Amino acid sequence: MPDPIHVFAYGSLIWRPGFTYEARHPALLRGFHRRFCLTSRYYRGTAEQPGLVLGLDRGGACRGVAFTVAAEAAEATLAYLDARENVAGEIVYTRRPLPIRLLDSGRVVQAVTYVADRRHAAYCRPAPEAAAAAIARGIGQAGANRDYLINTVSHLRDLGIRDAALDRIAALLPPD
Repeated sequence: MPDPIHVFAYGSLIWRPGFTYEARHPALLRGFHRRFCLTSRYYRGTAEQPGLVLGLDRGGACRGVAFTVAAEAAEATLAYLDARENVAGEIVYTRRPLPIRLLDSGRVVQAVTYVADRRHAAYCRPAPEAAAAAIARGIGQAGANRDYLINTVSHLRDLGIRDAALDRIAALLPPD
């Protein structure tokens, strides 16, 4: 019988996975950090007014959530995630198996991750002030970019995770 798979979530997958899972674990990924590093012309912005979305970027570490997905649901889950993360076949994220530590057991497992493609035209590294300005203006098919940031920060806090970079961007948002 095939083994279940693990999916590492660091942003909206934490609070809106969109797939069925058997278990959810606090997890740590080393070698990558969570960052607003991809422009969004669909989910959180438009071609005329791009927003920003999170990606895993090189360096540091990232605390998030690992979802355990049953082996029989793995293929459908991966197809769903590939379509969600790379809208209309535009490959802004690279799916990679990377080792993560499940913080509730200490086990290290391979997890499906989606890493920002630094070669893609959507990749960017805005200063916090520029990120906050883009996020404040961005509205796309999935709603306001501001809501994406606030929901992510809120759910990270619920997990006991403080992300100083996201907190700084949220603090720079102009009043609604």
